[in-house]
Amino acid sequence: MAFRQIPRNLFKLFLQGLLILAPISITIWTVVSAFYWIDGILPNLVHSLFPKFIGTEVDGAPKRIPGLGFIVFIGIALIVGYISPSFIVSRVVEFAEKILERTPGIKLIYSTIKDFFEAFAGNKRKFTKSVLVSIEAPDVWRVGFITQEELHQFELQEYVAVYVPQSYAFAGHLYFVKRDRVRILTDISSADAMKFAISGGVAEVEEQP
Repeated sequence: MAFRQIPRNLFKLFLQGLLILAPISITIWTVVSAFYWIDGILPNLVHSLFPKFIGTEVDGAPKRIPGLGFIVFIGIALIVGYISPSFIVSRVVEFAEKILERTPGIKLIYSTIKDFFEAFAGNKRKFTKSVLVSIEAPDVWRVGFITQEELHQFELQEYVAVYVPQSYAFAGHLYFVKRDRVRILTDISSADAMKFAISGGVAEVEEQP
């Protein structure tokens, strides 16, 4: 009997180790991958514009100093963020946006990407009002986020737009629902609500003080 328990015990130890290593490994891999992707933007851009300026490695890839591209990228973002409120820069950005938003094809790509980033980090952040929304049945609720308070352009007077994220995916559904089928969540933060929805309800949620 003791011999038969060995495979089962080994499997339990494997699962326990996997539960510890998987989140750590995936997080480190994601962060490192994002770092290398950002770090490679500058060398690849310089190499494409000036092929002989920085030279190439043996495998043909542009030469790079590890971390330099990442630092330059962060520095450029900080500088742009610092000077963006100035009159001249704001007018240049506004002019460039008008061109991009009026160019067929590019308009859809630019406006979609811009709205996506502003929804998370800009002054027009959308995922800040977490709610419970009833869609399929009166007693069944989903975690969502109100993205539009008024829907007059759709001729819906008493409706709001609610985005419902999917579990274990960077996707979701948009619903137009009546206000009386939405409950504002005031005891938990929007970040915890998003984490709870994406994790399929397994993430722990702390109540706001």
